[in-house]
Amino acid sequence: MPQTVVITGASAGVGRATGRLYGRRGADVVLLARGRAGLDAAAKEVESLGGRSLVQVADTADARQVEAAADAAEQAFGPIDVWINCAFTSVFAPFDEITAEEYERVTRVSYLGFVNGTRSALRRMAPRDHGTIVQVGSALGERAIPLQSAYCGAKHAINGFTSSLRTELLHSGSNVRVTVVQMPAVNTPQFSWVRSRLPRHPQPVPPIYQPEVAARGVVHAADHPGRKQYYIGATTPATIWANRLAPAVLDRYLARTAFDSQQTDLRPPSGRSNLFRPVDRTEGDDHGAHGIFDDQAHRRSFEAALARHPAAAASALVLGVTVAARAVLRLRGRGGTG
Repeated sequence: MPQTVVITGASAGVGRATGRLYGRRGADVVLLARGRAGLDAAAKEVESLGGRSLVQVADTADARQVEAAADAAEQAFGPIDVWINCAFTSVFAPFDEITAEEYERVTRVSYLGFVNGTRSALRRMAPRDHGTIVQVGSALGERAIPLQSAYCGAKHAINGFTSSLRTELLHSGSNVRVTVVQMPAVNTPQFSWVRSRLPRHPQPVPPIYQPEVAARGVVHAADHPGRKQYYIGATTPATIWANRLAPAVLDRYLARTAFDSQQTDLRPPSGRSNLFRPVDRTEGDDHGAHGIFDDQAHRRSFEAALARHPAAAASALVLGVTVAARAVLRLRGRGGTG
């Protein structure tokens, strides 16, 4: 029997690339997002690769819309096996330049959207004692950076929420699993859609990975949900461990470097942002999975490959610790002692 998989944020980026992987498996894929053009194009990709698709136009910030999409998924394909929360939005600006309305919107989509998706998934999975929920997280959920306070706050909240839920599932002896995939910088269209008040075009902090790298990590996590979390990309574990070992040093380093490293030399986007409305509402507006950073983005992740091959991971552990330690020493050299 094919798996039934629900993916939020499926019209572009990591969600779009994840849908393709499940399409190759012949899965029944429910694609949920606000933008109709991106969803329709994603559905065609899933079906061309051998899967079945169902498009659900919904705003994850609205619990009722998410619940209706979950009902439609099970009416079309039967019980949901995997639910992947991936939808997000953001504002690139210093905190004091973000309005209360904008901040609330980012939080409702990028945090409460995950809560809403998890609730709808669990409402169906718990009575059957079967299913997997995957949260698409970020290294910024453990190490915040400037100019993305709303997004970083939402990703931190997802980690706390998911850890609390996991302990409740363990307490009840449930076979429903929940895991988090912590992402590095990913080349998605979001950086051309995001609301920005920066003087130059925003970019993910390099090194940047292609969304297919992230998607492979998501699918692997869904297949092996026993782990609490997975790290994708070299920078994700390095950033997290550097923050744990020398947070004050990293604060000063990011204060000096992260304003410039999150901007290109290009002019800021001139089009509309997707904060309150999708930018891919009509035919011809589809932007695919990739952003504008193809020439910089890595197509492979050594760390993600290790996660898929546990036997090799043990031998790489010492190397990983050494890399993190050297990173801390470099930070101390640049920022003084912490």
